[in-house]
Amino acid sequence: MRIGCVKEIKKHEYRVGLTPQCAAAYMARGHKVTVQAGAGEGAGFDDSQYAAAGAAIEPDPKKIFAQSDMIIKVKEPQEEEYELLREGQILFTYLHLAADEAQTRALLARKVIAVAYETIQLENGDLPCLKPMSEIAGRLSIQEGAKYLERPFGGRGVLLSGVPGVPKGKVVILGGGTVGINAARIAAGFGADTTVLDINAGRLAYIDDIFHGAVSTLYSTEGNLKTVLKDCDLLVGAVLIPGARTPRLVKREHLSLMKRHSVLVDVAVDQGGCIETTRPTTHDDPVYEIDGVIHYCVANMPGAVALTSTIALSSTTLPYGLAIADKGVEAACKANADLKRGLNTYRGKCTYKDIASVFGLEYTNPDTLL
Repeated sequence: MRIGCVKEIKKHEYRVGLTPQCAAAYMARGHKVTVQAGAGEGAGFDDSQYAAAGAAIEPDPKKIFAQSDMIIKVKEPQEEEYELLREGQILFTYLHLAADEAQTRALLARKVIAVAYETIQLENGDLPCLKPMSEIAGRLSIQEGAKYLERPFGGRGVLLSGVPGVPKGKVVILGGGTVGINAARIAAGFGADTTVLDINAGRLAYIDDIFHGAVSTLYSTEGNLKTVLKDCDLLVGAVLIPGARTPRLVKREHLSLMKRHSVLVDVAVDQGGCIETTRPTTHDDPVYEIDGVIHYCVANMPGAVALTSTIALSSTTLPYGLAIADKGVEAACKANADLKRGLNTYRGKCTYKDIASVFGLEYTNPDTLL
């Protein structure tokens, strides 16, 4: 198979879909890999490393799209890339379609075979290709939130750890999944007074166990949410429904409960956000203020630590990409139910039920197509 890896053009996206080592893994199986010149520079990989691994280097992304059977990216194609996609071409990347109707309809119109990292799902519910970025985003949420709590950045001027004789900062995390646990790990490590809310009693028990009581847990109810919002300095949105739009748990009116110049970080922004006032921002303009609350809603948080993120991401996507390249997407999905759950569109058909539901599209069971 002819594999293409293009440079990300989303604003301040420094990650790349393939490391030189991953490119070599495809070529070792007899596939041809072409990498756009400069694609890996933001993550610390130069063209000479890809060339040494045996990949072809091509400066023109249009040529890579035109000649490749499968395009491997990190983020969803941008609007100017839609026309470069063609019928039957495999797109292997993060898509987050449930929050992006324009992209969804473009992929259907172009009859692209789109496999989304974030909906590849194991039988036990784990999301292996989303997990490493969720881990990174969860940890970054506290790092970034702590920065924007500093007064020069518009925050309350609170040090999360406090100092002897001064109260610790209060961190509230909505959701006890991968993002939430990693956020709690860093917040507790900072010494902050940390609380995680979730609707799953078993998850709350697990969090209580692994943190040995250092992190408080609460059932996520309207009453508990209002109580913790009044006291928190930093709110982290860490809610996820795989492949679907995130429910908006925090409403506009809830912001009036929060302290002036407190900070919220909505990690769920890629899937629409779990806070009503969320809108995507970029690394060069990451925050905005509504009703006195600082909002940090960068849609590609892990892109800020591109080297770490690229290695973590490409290591988890590689086995699935190799399966597609070796067998073809149809046979690979037939052989692997986890990968089949990642199939979002197939030659003009929407093959992911939650996405079809959001936009009123006809859903096609992938089993009828493969």
